[in-house]
Amino acid sequence: MNRHWWRLAPGGVVFGVVCTVLSLTPSLLPRPALFQGAISGISFALGYLIGMLVAALVARAFKLTPSARAVRIVWWCVGIALAVAAVPLGFAVVGWQNGVRAAVEMPPLDAVDPWRFLLGFAVTAALLLVIGKGCRSLFRLFRARIAAPIAVLATVAAVLVATVGVGAVGMAAVDRIYAERNTAPAEDAQEPDSAFRSAGEGSGISWQDLGRHGSLFVGGGPTAAEIEDATGAPALDPIRVYAGLASADDAASRAELVVAELERTGAFEREWLVVATTTGSGWLEPQTVDAFEYLHGGGTAIASMQYAYTPSWVSFVFDPDAPVESASALFEAVHERWSALPEDERPKLVVYGLSLGAHGTQAAFSSVADLRARTDGALLVGSPNGSELWRELQAARDAGSPAWRPVLDGGREVRWMSREGDERLIDAPWQDPRVLYLQHATDPVTWLGPELIWASPDWLAGGQRGEDVSPAMRWMPGITAVQLVVDMFMGESVPARHGHNYGDLVLTGWRSVTDDGGLDAAALARVQAILEAYADPIDPAYE
Repeated sequence: MNRHWWRLAPGGVVFGVVCTVLSLTPSLLPRPALFQGAISGISFALGYLIGMLVAALVARAFKLTPSARAVRIVWWCVGIALAVAAVPLGFAVVGWQNGVRAAVEMPPLDAVDPWRFLLGFAVTAALLLVIGKGCRSLFRLFRARIAAPIAVLATVAAVLVATVGVGAVGMAAVDRIYAERNTAPAEDAQEPDSAFRSAGEGSGISWQDLGRHGSLFVGGGPTAAEIEDATGAPALDPIRVYAGLASADDAASRAELVVAELERTGAFEREWLVVATTTGSGWLEPQTVDAFEYLHGGGTAIASMQYAYTPSWVSFVFDPDAPVESASALFEAVHERWSALPEDERPKLVVYGLSLGAHGTQAAFSSVADLRARTDGALLVGSPNGSELWRELQAARDAGSPAWRPVLDGGREVRWMSREGDERLIDAPWQDPRVLYLQHATDPVTWLGPELIWASPDWLAGGQRGEDVSPAMRWMPGITAVQLVVDMFMGESVPARHGHNYGDLVLTGWRSVTDDGGLDAAALARVQAILEAYADPIDPAYE
């Protein structure tokens, strides 16, 4: 192997530096210095690769062989440019980030954090460059022994095998970590003694089988007394039913257990029945489920079950069928039992999902017509970009309506909300059953799609840009997609009304899909205040 294999080519460095500078421009959400360094490191590596390819093509086309003097001149130019631009670029980065922070109601930064940035940049860029140079060395090793086309195939095959091997080891480690976290109930969860809860009195589901998030769900939520205190109206103890992964061997069996629990608790005699799909780790967002119970005086039953214990991004990448299979199995089982009841004795049946849960819920239905024909409403929060039903509805939106808050058929069946007051923007009648999407212009989970790599999105167009999207954000091929990948992990770090946080809007969302539960303005305000006082989510969807 060449003992100077670690040296960088000036052409690659020039393109890498350009991509690094572009990666510093703003995206949807504020980025900590360490994460920004990682983004810039990835961007440098991508730019370096592009620069190497361009330089090789130019050299071959014009038969150029750069002299050592020319290479030194390029290096000097790059060094001088970086030295001259470093300070003004630092001020620009602070300005860009403060613009994003102001847009999402966060305090400004006083200065850059160069050391964390450099750490993230150096580690990421070095790792990717070593991998790239290793692939190049491997190709040269094969090329010395076999024909070029076969050498390319052999290199690709070796890289794929190595990637799969490393990925398998990494996923095994992640799986082990989260499996251990899921094994026992959460330490701060209280085992229920109520007959209205799974794992409570008379339940066929064990407390130990619920897992971390199932235990928090069935052991949490408001009591009848707490609901009465908040609303000033009589209330019942809400019903909560949940089956963990350990409760049964497969989705169909877990769904049967849930239906049996609904029967046992008297859920089919309540006024409202919610079929909820969890996030990847089995989590149900407390503000949303609690809001429904406050709103309807505890005359509710919420049914859910676990399909994984890893974070949503892991579940989506490595087992995308799991939320779909789980949501479909649970809804079909509940709907079959619900349909057997006389129409005038059935509870109203609604569906709910957040993030990957919204993806699973949507996939359980073939169309909006199917969804509306078999339910009494749907609340879908922070839908992932890959959800087929969401993409179809977005594409069919009325002309002139923005992508982040679209209007479809004048709001006749499906509507979108981003903040309080949006429910009053459309005066036309909203037909029952109602389908509502809660969607923010700054939610990277919603806007990160494969086409972002090569095409500028509608949501960044001049007339469609959301109010909380930085005016300085610009689409750049490849780089914007990398920025949003990191933004996904920051989606819970911003105040409600932005990013992947919807807790402030869920009460209004439920009121819009169902009704106001007969509560007056003062009672609704008290409930809203209770929900907004909740601490940060204990387990964000992308933990």
